Amino acid sequence: MQGKAQLETDFILFRGPERLKIAFAELTKVTADGGVLRLEFAGGPLELELGDAAAKWAQKILNPPSLLDKLGVKPDLTVRLIGDFDVFDPGFGQQLAAREAAIGTKGKCDLLFFAAAKSAELARIAKLKANLEPGGALWVIYPKGVPAIKEIEVIQAGRAAGMKDVKVARFSATHTGLKFV
Repeated sequence: MQGKAQLETDFILFRGPERLKIAFAELTKVTADGGVLRLEFAGGPLELELGDAAAKWAQKILNPPSLLDKLGVKPDLTVRLIGDFDVFDPGFGQQLAAREAAIGTKGKCDLLFFAAAKSAELARIAKLKANLEPGGALWVIYPKGVPAIKEIEVIQAGRAAGMKDVKVARFSATHTGLKFV
């Protein structure tokens, strides 16, 4: 059967004559050999001919990057949180502490995470930009699929502040992160 396979954050989506969505948690075995990704799960085995990408996919499925890896948080960086992150993800501060990132409250920082729940809050981006070290980044964390704030509004606000949007990441099941530099 021919189709198109897509590797997502925590599942594989296959579109063809049949459509499959296989969560990584459902997989019992993942191997790659000769350009073929073999997946075993309750719905049956599945083989995907991916060429050189098969080994990369297997690696990502077996060892998915953590949230902090996707966000670029390293132990030697200074990080600042602006907004109510307990509403979005109560464990985020704990993850940062475990990564041994320096969490700052004053001065310049390497990564600034701004939790915005509605589009009116986006006007703060221009002022927040001044808190970044040269080469630093601003992550705007906002709820998915709600009318109070839309992705295009986040992009427009960042660009209006003279920043460039460079990456989107799944922050949680309910929130997205958009990175600006």
